[in-house]
Amino acid sequence: MLRGIAALLLFQLIGESIAFLASIPVPGPVIGMVLLFVALRTTGGEQGVLRGTPESADVLLEHLGIFFVPAGVGVTALWTVLRGDILPIAVILMLSTLLTLMVTVWVFLISLRFLVKGDRSA
Repeated sequence: MLRGIAALLLFQLIGESIAFLASIPVPGPVIGMVLLFVALRTTGGEQGVLRGTPESADVLLEHLGIFFVPAGVGVTALWTVLRGDILPIAVILMLSTLLTLMVTVWVFLISLRFLVKGDRSA
């Protein structure tokens, strides 16, 4: 398990380093996650430094709710600041959720068309 967590942190560090050194406007953890995905797909996650990574990720995902506690505490602590802007914040949250849902469905439908088209030609 410790090896898997170290691998996750290593890929985050690599992603942060690439984003910083190349001045890419993409968050480092996202770059690291893409690199980790490629590494796991090519090795199956059972070779070298990646051994144990899927199990460690599963344990972290089981306790994902704990990672929201600091955000909840921050909202509670800054409630007096947020109270005046609660309506615009709520509207933005609803609109962004709706937009995200629409884009997700759109990408799914386009992907489905390509997959079905590729399936017929095979």
